[in-house]
Amino acid sequence: MRKERWDTLTPEQRRKFPPLAPDFVIELRSVTDDLKTLQDKMQEYMDNGVRLGWLIDPQEQHVKIYRLDCEVERSSLPTELSGEAVLPGFTLAIGQFAR
Repeated sequence: MRKERWDTLTPEQRRKFPPLAPDFVIELRSVTDDLKTLQDKMQEYMDNGVRLGWLIDPQEQHVKIYRLDCEVERSSLPTELSGEAVLPGFTLAIGQFAR
């Protein structure tokens, strides 16, 4: 979360679970996770102001990239993901997962 957003909170809000969505989220699908449930969760994040999200799916060997006010992008694994303007300079290299 950007510091400017954090600074808008009251001291009391900072002591508890903050009423703000983070700027960035990652969901890693496990073998027991339902894909549709995770996709719905990612959309809920975006609807609440998340700027960038990655849904990494080792079972299907792909990642879905969610950006605020953009279509979801799907990319096959292995790939390198960029934090873009949300996390400048951050990259995550993802190798191929064993099935």
